[in-house]
Amino acid sequence: MSVQQKSAPTLRRHVVPTELGRCTVRVQQGAPGRWGVSGTPEVYLHGAAGSRTTFQALLSGAPTSGEPANDRVLIDLPGWGESTNGARLERFSLVAMARAVTGVLKALGYQRWNLVGHSMGGFLALHMAAAWPEQTASVAAISATTFSVSDACRAPLPGLYRFPAFTGMLLAMRTMAALGPAGTALVRTVSATPLMGPLMSPFFADPAAIPPVEIRELGYDARPASFSAAARAAAHYDFGQWLGIRCPVLAIRGDSDVFTPESDLARLAVIVPHARLATIPRCGHFAHIEQPDHVQRLLGELWSW
Repeated sequence: MSVQQKSAPTLRRHVVPTELGRCTVRVQQGAPGRWGVSGTPEVYLHGAAGSRTTFQALLSGAPTSGEPANDRVLIDLPGWGESTNGARLERFSLVAMARAVTGVLKALGYQRWNLVGHSMGGFLALHMAAAWPEQTASVAAISATTFSVSDACRAPLPGLYRFPAFTGMLLAMRTMAALGPAGTALVRTVSATPLMGPLMSPFFADPAAIPPVEIRELGYDARPASFSAAARAAAHYDFGQWLGIRCPVLAIRGDSDVFTPESDLARLAVIVPHARLATIPRCGHFAHIEQPDHVQRLLGELWSW
């Protein structure tokens, strides 16, 4: 009996100019069609402490990881990953970021999309669904940092008592951002040491089960100035816009998620009553890293609605 090895997926790299700076994108071709025009793509939007690489575990374990039904689009949002040089953070807002993402997708030839967003990326995906209801086919928001994060960004000192995990990280990132490039260098230096494990442990239900390389990559991808810009944007967001969301919405959180409390999903269900809510057991803020198979099953159910 022979075992056929799956080849690594081919990802084409694109660099697209946006109002927030040049945006680097990777596209994996789906089974039908040609590059950039294969059905309705899956678009992956990372969080404020990550990059497109945070979705590697999720996609490598997908049943169709070798040849997905539709294109997969992985974006390093302006200010993160390979999209940091020349990023115009002074112009950052959720509205501007959403325009940048839709501009990238249209430049690649897409007119409609399924959005999968983690943390800030989930927040961004929900905004896009409200602002572009005809183009957004579905939203999967994985541990979207929304209402509680917005409250903490608006009032950090009370947030230290009510929402300590996020607010502590926010204040640390603001401090590092004030140091400029030296702050980013310090974060990256710490990410390469054993100290990074304990610092990242609140993100996970079982930190010991997370490969050290994953922890290092999360630390390396931290961008203090970009994180601070995202927090400023979240502080004054009008959640009433989400009343216009019409597409299927799946909102996921881990049962040990310290950044996305259960109350955030309950508030989302009030604004978007057709949203489907799911809490994954034995899981923290990075469900797509800790429980990728479970997340894949939920995504499959969403896309079959």
